[in-house]
Amino acid sequence: MPRYEGRDLPRPDDEVFDQGLDFDLGTLSRRGLFRAFGAGAVTLGLAACGKKSAEETASASASTSASAAASGEIPDETAGPYPGDGSNGPNVLTESGIVRSDITSSFGDASGKAEGVPMTLTLTITDLARSGVPFAGGAVYVWHCTRSGEYSMYSTSVAKENYLRGVQIADAAGQVTFTSIFPACYSGRWPHIHFEVYPDQASISSASNAIATSQVAMPKAACDTVFATTGYEASVANLAQVSLDDDNVFGDDAGALQLPTVSGDVTAGYTVSLTAGVDTTTTPAGGSAPAGGDGAPSSGGPGGAPPGGPRPSGALPS
Repeated sequence: MPRYEGRDLPRPDDEVFDQGLDFDLGTLSRRGLFRAFGAGAVTLGLAACGKKSAEETASASASTSASAAASGEIPDETAGPYPGDGSNGPNVLTESGIVRSDITSSFGDASGKAEGVPMTLTLTITDLARSGVPFAGGAVYVWHCTRSGEYSMYSTSVAKENYLRGVQIADAAGQVTFTSIFPACYSGRWPHIHFEVYPDQASISSASNAIATSQVAMPKAACDTVFATTGYEASVANLAQVSLDDDNVFGDDAGALQLPTVSGDVTAGYTVSLTAGVDTTTTPAGGSAPAGGDGAPSSGGPGGAPPGGPRPSGALPS
């Protein structure tokens, strides 16, 4: 009987390569067998990785964003045209009572209260100049529009109010917390919250002392839910006309370092949290803009909506 490598061929009349699976496996060397197994394991591993990637894309993306937010410097953005810090009109930062955690009501000679879906905003400020340690003692000024897209101190109907503006001093963990309402979406801008970071409370009287000026980009899922409630009707149409990619502030990177984590509901209110890394040794590149740089609220006030149409292409002018 014909033999191959000392073994009888089960099909003497056929070629060696046509002796059947059992014979082929029996003639594989130990090294060849392991090599075949290794190739199969790699294939299975790649298949498993592909499945895992498909199933965990959202989670991995969230982890990446959280890591970037903890280590990257928050982008400098425009503060105008409704900052209320003295750089473009009135200065609320010199008024007694501006240091407060609940910013839903006006203070001083004003007595109005902003209505809307409750929101608690927590910002954690880290000092990138010192390896990202908490920026304890830093002063954080926060302001944003009403549920109808108006800014206190500027928009005609609320020019005498100063609500939705306030300062908190960062604790040992670098955190500040504000009680407020969920902001609206007005024409031409993605829903957002402004904030400035100052070295300490003593320095807040002048906007020139700010070491960081940026904005929080409100996540779309939460916006869609909130804007379906009473008082936010105009925001539905406005939000449908903008996107993070096209926004004139967040459009550079779709707000990668400015998107907070959000939890809650319209009844109990929302908790909004963001970690903002700040290089305390650099001069902000953003700051206040001339009127019109931030879009116009729905009622009165200086400025106007940004021009329509696509952004110009090509290199920036020198």
